[in-house]
Amino acid sequence: MYLLSFISVLYKTMTKKIQLNIEGMHCDSCAIGIQMVLQNTEGVLKSFVDYGKKSAEVEFDESKIKVENIIKAIEELNYKATIIS
Repeated sequence: MYLLSFISVLYKTMTKKIQLNIEGMHCDSCAIGIQMVLQNTEGVLKSFVDYGKKSAEVEFDESKIKVENIIKAIEELNYKATIIS
């Protein structure tokens, strides 16, 4: 039981969730492309890109990837990403 609690605490301290504003998306295919890249980026655990809101929610492992690298992955696709929260 203690091991499970420790693992749960460790997981929560290593994971972080951010909201990003994404400029330059023109259709749902843009959002799908960004989401595919994020989901295939090492350290990203979950991602959801919303074309309608022009945003993304990304959950990641801070020990494996930094926020700057997530933004860079999006910007390499020629979109502009900024942190909302």
